[in-house]
Amino acid sequence: MNEGEKRVVQKMIAIYCRENHKPASGLCDECSALNNYAMKRLENCPFGENKPTCGSCHIHCYKSDMRLKVREVMRFAGPRMMFRHPIDTIRHFYKENRRDRLYAAMQKSPRR
Repeated sequence: MNEGEKRVVQKMIAIYCRENHKPASGLCDECSALNNYAMKRLENCPFGENKPTCGSCHIHCYKSDMRLKVREVMRFAGPRMMFRHPIDTIRHFYKENRRDRLYAAMQKSPRR
């Protein structure tokens, strides 16, 4: 479930940690905890494979402090992803755009 999104988030956290915390190998403790938390949240998302981007979702699964940390990681690592993992980045943007359009259409349709 959400395997592509999990892979992108893990890569973004790894880029952030490597550039800012410079661990000897792998992730530092703080980034490892963030990664575990994000994976748990993605596994438990009520939308499953049809989830919108977290920024456009009306359900906020992350605690406010973790949401701020993930936002910081994504702002830092997002631009760098295009150079380090271009195929994953393009695939992620395509899927997110498609999901957002689907989610917006579902929100506009009248419920019966």
